[in-house]
Amino acid sequence: MFRLLLFTLIELSMPTANPDATDQENELFAEIDPSGRFGRYEELLGHGAVKMVHRAFDLEEGREVAWNQIRLNKFSGSPFIINKIHSEIELLKKLKNENIIVMYHFWKDSDHNILNFITEACASGNLREYRKKHRHVSIKALKKWSTQILQGLDFLHTHDPCVIHRDLNCSNIFINGNVGKVKIGDLGLATIVGKSHAAHSLLGTPEYMAPELYEENYTELVDVYSFGMCLIEMATLEIPYSECDSLAKLYKIVTSGIKPQAFNRVSDPELKAFIERCIGRPRARPSAAELLKDPFLSDYDENDLDS
Repeated sequence: MFRLLLFTLIELSMPTANPDATDQENELFAEIDPSGRFGRYEELLGHGAVKMVHRAFDLEEGREVAWNQIRLNKFSGSPFIINKIHSEIELLKKLKNENIIVMYHFWKDSDHNILNFITEACASGNLREYRKKHRHVSIKALKKWSTQILQGLDFLHTHDPCVIHRDLNCSNIFINGNVGKVKIGDLGLATIVGKSHAAHSLLGTPEYMAPELYEENYTELVDVYSFGMCLIEMATLEIPYSECDSLAKLYKIVTSGIKPQAFNRVSDPELKAFIERCIGRPRARPSAAELLKDPFLSDYDENDLDS
């Protein structure tokens, strides 16, 4: 059983211009990991129904990271899900792609029944908050972000075994704004599927969940649907289906195939048609690879990703 060292003061000697100075930076960590490499601050970067993300520091590499915590007591009645989450995070640590957030380390805190995992941190935070700060964004920028998100999804979906994210939304897509680099994160609730590419458990953010997710019989194309909902938010600054005041009403509208009201406020006709392809019925919905070849993105030079 791992023992966590709580409220430990880590003293780091910092070089100063004056060699005789004895100034030191005292960093108060709320917690450090069992290896002593990562320190967690109290500051929250984000939180959800089952997960919290704190700002943290990698003492070995001298960089800021994100400390993610999944409270396993939320799944106390489903030991199968707990075991599945643990094994899938172990696989996710091995995923290496420039549009996927890197996972560095993970472990279980048995004392508090928490699964911890350390990931890279993106300087500009998530795409939702970034978009709120920068309200005037061109179609070219949306194409640039879309291309990178789809490249990340294509990597996950064509991986062996296939990885379905299941909870893609603008709060778990991250950006380094100085270079416009976009990365998919929050893979802690992703699922690994076999050759059939079929999954059967219900997890996700309701406003972004494809209709077939509610039926608990779906494939990786649910991520394409969620991507379409992300595009609606990116284009309008509105969370899809915010007009619904209950989960029951949301379920009824989504499963009836009714589009969110925000969709009608997408002004660019080409973007609107592209989104419509993403959120169509499963049999008509293209894969991430097919969307990358869509005319909406075909006039976008991938070399622009670095510009």
